[in-house]
Amino acid sequence: MAQQPHVLIIEDEAAQREMLAYNLEAEGFRVTRAEDGEEGLLSVQEEAPDVIVLDWMMPNLSGIEVCRRLKIRSDTQLIPIIMLSARSEDVDKVRGLETGADDYVVKPYSVSELMARVRTQLRRVRPATVGQVLTYDDIVLDSETHRVTRGDNALKLGPTEFRLLTTFMEKPGRVWSRDMLLDRVWGRDIYVDTRTVDVHVGRLRKVLTQHGGSDPVRTVRGAGYALG
Repeated sequence: MAQQPHVLIIEDEAAQREMLAYNLEAEGFRVTRAEDGEEGLLSVQEEAPDVIVLDWMMPNLSGIEVCRRLKIRSDTQLIPIIMLSARSEDVDKVRGLETGADDYVVKPYSVSELMARVRTQLRRVRPATVGQVLTYDDIVLDSETHRVTRGDNALKLGPTEFRLLTTFMEKPGRVWSRDMLLDRVWGRDIYVDTRTVDVHVGRLRKVLTQHGGSDPVRTVRGAGYALG
C-alpha cells in the first residue's frame, strides 16, 4: 500500500524483533526488520523509513552509534528514532537523547505505549497517516474523509492524485524527485515508469487550477517537484 507508514525495527533479539513487527503490522504499519546495526544502516540507505525503532544494546555496532551516524547525515537526520533500552538511569536517557534520539523507551515496556509513541512521531513526519487535516494556502485536505477543497470549491481527485497532493502537503517546499514520489505514492513493489509521475502531476495541476487559482506545484529542473 503506497501510503502505508513505514517503520524500521533494528533489534538483535529475534523474539523482541518479531513481537514488535507483529504489533506494528497489526496497527497497519509496513515493517522492515534488521537484526543488527550494520544491517539497519543498509536498510535506511535502501529505503528511508518514516520511523526507526532502535535497540541500544547490540553487538558490534551499538544503537547509540547507529543513531549518531544517522543524525549527522543530512538525508537521514530528520527520521524520528525511538531508542529502546534496558538502561533506566537518567544519565543513560540523557545520553540517548543527546545523541539525537527523538524518544527513549525503557525495557520492559508496554506495547500499547510504544505504539502510541510511534504514532506520535508519525504526526510530525506524516500527519495525514494519523487522520490530520492538512492545509496549504487556500487548499485543505482531509485525509480521513478524502476530501479536498480550494477556497470555496470542492475538488475531485483520483486516488493517485490524492496521494500525490498528500505527499506534497505533508512537506511543503520539499523537493521530491520522481523516484522518491514513485516510492511514496505508488510503492516499491509496483513497477511504474518515472514518466508516469509527470502525467499524474499534470493531472493534479489541472484540478488544482480549474477554478482559476494559481498553480502551487513547482517544477524544479533536473530535480523533481515541490509544493510552493
